Amino acid sequence: MPYSHALHAGTLGIDCRYCHTGVETGAQATLPPTQTCMNCHAKLRATSEKLAPVLASYASGLPIPWVRVHDLPDFAYFDHSAHVRRGVGCASCHGRVDQMEVVSQVEPLHMGWCLDCHRNPEPQLRPQPVVTAMDWAPAGDRAVLGAEFRREYNIQPPTDCSTCHR
Repeated sequence: MPYSHALHAGTLGIDCRYCHTGVETGAQATLPPTQTCMNCHAKLRATSEKLAPVLASYASGLPIPWVRVHDLPDFAYFDHSAHVRRGVGCASCHGRVDQMEVVSQVEPLHMGWCLDCHRNPEPQLRPQPVVTAMDWAPAGDRAVLGAEFRREYNIQPPTDCSTCHR
């Protein structure tokens, strides 16, 4: 289903957590149920052709047929909450989603890429209150700030196989 993150997360400034409610509490970020869309679209642009799949889902009770973009293999385990709660920003893995009409995978998300971050997480760390701010930029050296966040949040990323392969 076409969905503009550039409009919703960018222009309108809707926080990632409004739709992806599980991102801070569970392994999955979760895809939004139809009711999340209808919280606004019951009143806003309710007759737009672009909302036809949402309205059909709402009427039928069947979920919106979202297309998964970031899909790890079944043998890999990833916990969103473990990263988000420790100051790894959404943009670190997903890119500037707030500028994407259609979300695409911008990072390889392969084992070596993940291990590089686990071995050197400092450049990806930010203050927890701005973890979903796509446009956040540090005021100063990112590595120095990251080292401070690493100490403050007691970040010790594991690199053993069983962390991701269960």
